[in-house]
Amino acid sequence: MMERWMIPCLYLQSEKAVTGFGQRNLFDGGDVLKLAAWYGEHGADALVVFDFSSSDEEHEKAIAMIRRICEISGIPVYAAGHIRRLEDVKKLVYAGCAKVLLNLSRKDNVNLLPEVSARFGKNKMLVCASDAQEVAENLDVIRKYAHGILTLDAYREVLALAEDLPVLLHTDDTDTNALTELLQLENAAGLSGGYVSSRETDLLAFKAFLQSREIPVRIFESRIAWSDFKLNSDGLIPVVVQDDRTDEVLMVAYMNEEAFDHTVKTGKMTYFSRSRQELWVKGLTSGHYQHVRSLTLDCDNDTILARVEQIGAACHTGSRTCFFQPLLDKGGKSANPLRVFQDVYDVIMDRKANPKEGSYTNYLFDKGIDKILKKVGEECTEIVIAAKNPDKDEIRYEIADYLYHLMVLMAEKGVSWEDVTSELARRE
Repeated sequence: MMERWMIPCLYLQSEKAVTGFGQRNLFDGGDVLKLAAWYGEHGADALVVFDFSSSDEEHEKAIAMIRRICEISGIPVYAAGHIRRLEDVKKLVYAGCAKVLLNLSRKDNVNLLPEVSARFGKNKMLVCASDAQEVAENLDVIRKYAHGILTLDAYREVLALAEDLPVLLHTDDTDTNALTELLQLENAAGLSGGYVSSRETDLLAFKAFLQSREIPVRIFESRIAWSDFKLNSDGLIPVVVQDDRTDEVLMVAYMNEEAFDHTVKTGKMTYFSRSRQELWVKGLTSGHYQHVRSLTLDCDNDTILARVEQIGAACHTGSRTCFFQPLLDKGGKSANPLRVFQDVYDVIMDRKANPKEGSYTNYLFDKGIDKILKKVGEECTEIVIAAKNPDKDEIRYEIADYLYHLMVLMAEKGVSWEDVTSELARRE
């Protein structure tokens, strides 16, 4: 039996959160990012964002907001609404959405499904059905090109029709016994709608209740008990925090048992402040959250290594990492590709801010964007020519030249390596 996911809904019109499908208790003013972060901290497994925009202009603003939601929520984001063409799907996938939902009530969406499935992958596609008839009429297409169904009605009929597909149940029913009965059905993949979207619902408690009924749910638990940890004299364990993408060491902090439990349950790094003698969720005031990717205990059971997705800066000074004060440097070149790229990029950015006489980089900046683009094009052509040559060194030199000129272009346009790698990571 598959895990049953709890998937709240967030309803957008342009950049604002609105009430929909019986959702209650929105944050005052419809603070979208605050609401998305709240769901991520309180037991949600994913988040469906419905775009209720009434125009293309509002839709573009909604996509920009969805991108920010993907960055801050710490959980997979599914996008639905105002999807009419491949370009809409592309923008949502590139914004970081784990899945995109096509509404079956739009015939052109049924025709679009094979194309977007081939382009972005079947696992990225869900369909949204208003009734069982829509599913019955399109079942072969759904099976071939979609990963599953979100149904707004006729739950039992849809579950029976699509017995070999995961079905998410969107309902405003608040009767936990009725919801439990639905989730016991074989291909029920999870719950969405008003009950799980309400901030009055304790999703972690509901998951525990479902688990007691032998319904599998997504609950993260430590494989080693806190009692087996070796703590310091203050009853704390140090935590070394590392960026999951770059391997950069970001900071060191401490946890007590409550902070550790909160981290495991919510997926957001939570520490115990020794100076304030209180719990603190990293990023709660700054927005610079750390989403847990993995927690590993060392061989002596006295230090935790946390690999995280860092949002913004890890250090209170505004630095990406707390470790930025050199004490000793014996030289040597880094073999980390991203580190090398970043070092070269930093030099280019320094030349832009502090021009140096005779610098080729400053010559390019002085000549402007057309010259930079010309050089990027020339170097790209040189790679093509070198690739026809059996000499491996030649193509290596040309690729290096191309990457340098590409970084000058990035600096000119204000694009960082983190922007690029984040974009690539969202497309996985």
